[in-house]
Amino acid sequence: MTELRRKQIAVVVGLVAAFAFFNFFEHVLEAAAASAVPLWLTAPFVLFLVAIAVTPFVDRAWWERNSFTVAASLGGSVAAYYVIVLGNFPRVLLTAYDYVSFLSLIGSLFVVAGGIHFNLRGKAAPWENVLLLGGGALLANVIGTTGASMLLLRPYLRSNKYRVRGFHVVFFIFLVSNIGGALTPIGDPPLFLGYLKGVPFFWVAGKAWYAWLLVLGIVLLVFYLMDSHSFGQVPKDVQEQATKPEVVKFSGLHNVWFLVIILGAVFVQRPLILREVIMWCAALASYSTTRAEVHGKNDFSFSALKEVAILFAGIFLTMIPALDWLEMNAGSLGMTSPGQFFWCSGALSSVLDNAPTYLSFLSAAMGLHGGSVDNAIHMQALLGFVQNSSVGLPNPLMPGAMALGADSWKFVQAISLGSVFFGAMTYIGNGPNFMVKSIAEQSGIKCPSFFGYIGKYSIPILIPAFVLVWWLVFS
Repeated sequence: MTELRRKQIAVVVGLVAAFAFFNFFEHVLEAAAASAVPLWLTAPFVLFLVAIAVTPFVDRAWWERNSFTVAASLGGSVAAYYVIVLGNFPRVLLTAYDYVSFLSLIGSLFVVAGGIHFNLRGKAAPWENVLLLGGGALLANVIGTTGASMLLLRPYLRSNKYRVRGFHVVFFIFLVSNIGGALTPIGDPPLFLGYLKGVPFFWVAGKAWYAWLLVLGIVLLVFYLMDSHSFGQVPKDVQEQATKPEVVKFSGLHNVWFLVIILGAVFVQRPLILREVIMWCAALASYSTTRAEVHGKNDFSFSALKEVAILFAGIFLTMIPALDWLEMNAGSLGMTSPGQFFWCSGALSSVLDNAPTYLSFLSAAMGLHGGSVDNAIHMQALLGFVQNSSVGLPNPLMPGAMALGADSWKFVQAISLGSVFFGAMTYIGNGPNFMVKSIAEQSGIKCPSFFGYIGKYSIPILIPAFVLVWWLVFS
C-alpha cells in the first residue's frame, strides 16, 4: 500500500469518526452556554498571544519545535478547568466543533487552491499589482477571503519574485485576506454567522459598500505609492519587461469544481459535520487528481497548514474564557452607540477569532434593546424591517432597554465592519493571515515580525482609514 493511499484511508477514517462523535454528542452541543468566569482565567490566552508574538523573534527554531507543546499546555489547562472545575463540558465541545469547522474550511481551500497554478511572467508593474489586489478583494466576496488568498498568493509572489518585499505580503493580507471580504456572508466567517442569525444575504453589501470602497481605495493608494517607489529601485531592463503584456497560463483548472463544492458545502447545516465531511472529501479528491507537476510548480506542502492548525487550536481553547467574560460583562462596559461597537468589536477581532467576537457583540447589541439574537423577529426589528409594535413585546422590548429607533441597524453595520476590517490588524486577526505569512516565509520572503507588522503597517496605514470610516459613518 502506497503512502498516499494510507493517508487517504486515515483521512476517511478520521472523518467518519468525527461525524459519529459530534452527532452522538449533538444534545450536549445544544446545551452549551457561557460560564461566569474570573478575569484572571484569560491569562493563558494573553500568555499564548505573547508567545506567538515574541518567541519566534527570540528563538524561532525553539518555537518551531515546541509550539505544539505550548499550545497543548495552555489550551489544555483551560479545557480542564472548564470540564473539571466549572463542569461545563458542552462549552469545550462546542469550541472543538467550531475549531473543526474553521480548520475544515481553511484546510480544504488550502489544498484545492494549491492544485491550481498560474504561470505569470514574474515582473509585475505597480499598476498590475494594484489590479491583482483589487481583483482579489472583489473575488474574496465570491469564494471567501481564505479561498481568494490561497488561490492568488502564489501567483502574486511569483509575479513579483525579482523584487518582492515584506510589504507586498502585508498588503495582500490587508486587502485580499481581510478587507475585501466585507460585502457578503461568503466573504468572511463573521458575516456568514450573521446570515445564519437572520441578516439577509445582500444586506451587508447595501449598508457597507461605501465604507468598503473608501478603505479599499485608501489602502490601494498607499500600496501603489510604496510599490512605485520600490519598482523605481529595480534595474531598467526589469522595468521594461514589466511593461510588456502579461501572459497567463493555467494548470489544474479542474480544481475550480472542487472550490464550487466547498463553497456550496458552507450552507449545509444538518446533520452535524456533514458540511466538513464534504469539504475534506473535495480536498481529498482534488489532491488525488492533481498532477505532481502542478503541486511542484506551486511548491505545495502541508507545512503552513500544520502550523496554522497548531496555533489556532491553542487560540480557540485559550480564548474561551475571554469570550465568556465579554458576553457576561458586555452590558456593564458602557457601550451604547454604534461607534463604540465598531471600535470594540474591531479591537477584539484583532486578537480573537472574529467569528465568535462578532456573535458576542451582536448578542450585546440585542441585549441593549432587550431582545435575543436567536429570535428571528427581534433581529428583523433591529435591522429595521419590522416596527416595535410588530415584535410582540413592550416598547422598548424590555424595561431599561434602549428603544429601537430608525438607525438601530447601525449596530449590526458597525459590528460587521469592525469584525472584518480589524481582522487585518495582526497576523492572528483572521484565519488566512498566518497562513499567508507562513507560505511567504517558506518561499524565502522575510516578513515583518508580529510587532513590526502592527507598528510599521497596521497602525499607520489602517487606523487612519478606520478613523475616517468611524467619523463619516458612525460619529
